[in-house]
Amino acid sequence: MLTSKVAKRYAQGLLNFTNESGQTATVFSEMKDVKKLMSESEDLNKFFKTPYIDAKKKVEVAKEIFKGLSPVSQNLITLVIKHGRENHLKNIAQEFINKVEDINGVQRVTLTTATQLSKDNLDEILKSSNLVKPNSNFDINVIVKPEILGGYILRVGDQQVDASVKSKLNNIKKDFHLN
Repeated sequence: MLTSKVAKRYAQGLLNFTNESGQTATVFSEMKDVKKLMSESEDLNKFFKTPYIDAKKKVEVAKEIFKGLSPVSQNLITLVIKHGRENHLKNIAQEFINKVEDINGVQRVTLTTATQLSKDNLDEILKSSNLVKPNSNFDINVIVKPEILGGYILRVGDQQVDASVKSKLNNIKKDFHLN
């Protein structure tokens, strides 16, 4: 997932502040909640993206919605809105989560399959891959895409293993065209 420079800068600033104040764990948990809420609420996203609603009204609504969060998280959200960057809030939260997970050595793994896999199959794929470090912490995101026909696509960081039937068929097709 590509993240904007805006999200990276706000997330880095928040990380620097929380490291100095010792609140990284609290804000990490809260940013997961912010990301989840922003992902699930289409109405909230529309509200934040509406240009004719002024920042003061958006701040009031955000304070009410996020009233259970720590002052650090609330201040970040208020700052983001006042600077007109509220449409980046979800990405800022995700980038902060990514930065904290990187510090803690958590690998982000994306597994794309044609059908839903059992836990045993999932574990077998992860064990057989040399991309996933043994005995490491990882955050796995499983995506089901029937259009890959079969097999899987495993992505860890910026490395990828494409063992899908679709890509194998495409390779055979290319070989036929070349010969």
